[in-house]
Amino acid sequence: MATSLPLAHHFTAIAADPKATLDFYENLLGLRVGYRPDLGFTGAWLYAGDTVVLHLYFDRPVPQPAAGVIDHMAFTTQDLKAFKARFDDRNYPYKLQHREGGPWQLFCHDPSGAKVELNFSATESLD
Repeated sequence: MATSLPLAHHFTAIAADPKATLDFYENLLGLRVGYRPDLGFTGAWLYAGDTVVLHLYFDRPVPQPAAGVIDHMAFTTQDLKAFKARFDDRNYPYKLQHREGGPWQLFCHDPSGAKVELNFSATESLD
């Protein structure tokens, strides 16, 4: 019998600088900190709407090299112009690309070095 994985449940990242990391995910990407049970160590759960999408650990050393087995995390979102303006207003580094027929993609790294990809509809425009 074949099985499938319908959707990713969440990603987990280690935050070298909790304050800067929370600022990145909350104020730049628009996630929000929400309920997290007492797990016996510090961290935060970040939500997109009512869905937890990212677990952050605060008291663990970042493994060296910082890049782990997973290359990056990706989110589908909308309003390319607003996201680009938010990144530009903060002078936050990113790479924006759009291949013919494909989605717009914005690549960046969080303050701890985790690579993040934001995907926008191919029909969006910067005009």
